[in-house]
Amino acid sequence: MKVFIKNKLVSIGGSSSVTDENGTDVFKVKGKAVSVTRKKYVCDLEDKVLFSVRNRWINLIVHKAFVYDADKRKIAIVKNKPFSLKRAFKVDCVDGEITFDGEFFSLSSRILRNGSEIGVLLRNLTIVRDSFSLDADEKDMPFLVALVIAIDNIVDNTKK
Repeated sequence: MKVFIKNKLVSIGGSSSVTDENGTDVFKVKGKAVSVTRKKYVCDLEDKVLFSVRNRWINLIVHKAFVYDADKRKIAIVKNKPFSLKRAFKVDCVDGEITFDGEFFSLSSRILRNGSEIGVLLRNLTIVRDSFSLDADEKDMPFLVALVIAIDNIVDNTKK
């Protein structure tokens, strides 16, 4: 399955659209209007929260974001690798370790779970807003969308 994740051009709280190859909405990403931690929700089309994402309150050298499931259990910690020559990220989650093989803001990154490829993330070059395409198994898609949102949050946070 392939989806496109695009940050909305005008949004209170930083919402994003997630569509399939035909432009049909697949998930909704809603940003909280006032949130120091850039809290966002990945929802199905009926507005049921599948995952929530938020940054760590204070980030010094290592920037972190947390992913919670629908029952508000922390299921993943996403962190940047601060002294890496390329923008790299590591995800510790209940299913093991997930890494993005390739720079997040290069044109292509393979997504690996415990060393096995589970998806491919492509960055689409745009000037105005962040845009990505994500190709992965349909069962992994909601969680991987949440990870992309978490990493995008970290990148936005490190720019400040």
